[in-house]
Amino acid sequence: MINLTLNGKPIQFNKPDSTRLIDFLREDQRLISIKDGCSKGACGSCSVIIDGVAQKSCVKVSSLEEDITVTTIEGLTEREKEVYDFAFADTGAVQCGFCIPGMVLSGKALIDKVPEPSREEIKKALYRNVCRCTGYVKIIDALELGAKYLRENTSIPKNDSSGKLGSDIHRVDAREKTLGYGEFVDDMTLPGMIYGKALRTKYPRALVKKIDISLASEHPDAVYVATAKDIPGENKLGHLAKDWDALIAEGDITRYVGDAIALVASKDQQTLDEILALIEVEYEQLVPVTNPVEAMAEGAPKLHQSGNILQTEKLIRGDAKATIENAKYKVTQHYSTPLPNTLLWNQSVPLLFMKMKAFCYIQVVRVFMMISVKWRNYWD
Repeated sequence: MINLTLNGKPIQFNKPDSTRLIDFLREDQRLISIKDGCSKGACGSCSVIIDGVAQKSCVKVSSLEEDITVTTIEGLTEREKEVYDFAFADTGAVQCGFCIPGMVLSGKALIDKVPEPSREEIKKALYRNVCRCTGYVKIIDALELGAKYLRENTSIPKNDSSGKLGSDIHRVDAREKTLGYGEFVDDMTLPGMIYGKALRTKYPRALVKKIDISLASEHPDAVYVATAKDIPGENKLGHLAKDWDALIAEGDITRYVGDAIALVASKDQQTLDEILALIEVEYEQLVPVTNPVEAMAEGAPKLHQSGNILQTEKLIRGDAKATIENAKYKVTQHYSTPLPNTLLWNQSVPLLFMKMKAFCYIQVVRVFMMISVKWRNYWD
């Protein structure tokens, strides 16, 4: 049992050691400012202040001390809320807003100790917090401005929201995103919700020979276990081409680590992994295609029926050869760039109302690959 002081209120926290602090704070205490971005301790969106130090709350309770003090955005003073709200809105530091509450708390933990932090100190305080939108500069600006208002006890100026030409209007949703009460789908709850999660392959390329869901279906919390054969409509998804399997069926081949094999719906979110572990999948591992050069080689395994190249386009303007030949200076060098690595973590999940009048919450495990459009069809 942990004696927890949460936002100034004493609470006895008696949960199994496998429970994560974030689950207790979000599900039991309904503190939705704490965002579950990655569940792996990598993004910092779940940051809270524990005993004066900004820490990630996706840790298991077994790693915590017996007596701890936890502060979330909801526990800030009204003055702090007003200051951080203004600072983040005035500097334009809020975009999607998913990471901002964690940024605020990491900044607060520093400002509480160092009232006039340098930009380098702010950067260091945010090193565990990832933002996919702003590039961090405006977030650092916001914390620097917030520290100034708190340090000097300056009154918050009124924003000109007239909408006239030249007026500096704050985002209308900046406050709710900064203070974390704006709802993403993962923050919503409905009566009688059930929870879902996908079983994903650990092999980049493998033949799925057999999927046995019998044991998983018998789990007392299992509401439903679905495979590709249970999809009544089209199993293929996609924008430019419908070539992405919603679920890999028996007899089909996986294309990347994380391809979905089955879906589980459970009465209890905490037992999802137990049910998933009961699904037995027989694989035949195949040699993966690991880069575009391999994929374009003669005789390369086909990742899709249509082949490994989605589309070929040629755009020609002017005479490049003549221009180079007639140029005064020529530089010959090999240049290469990495694949774009766009982090996707905010909870892009559906909230479904089922026909049997039961609410169903499907938590989609986030597996995201961002590569150039031309490569998408032959990247394994």
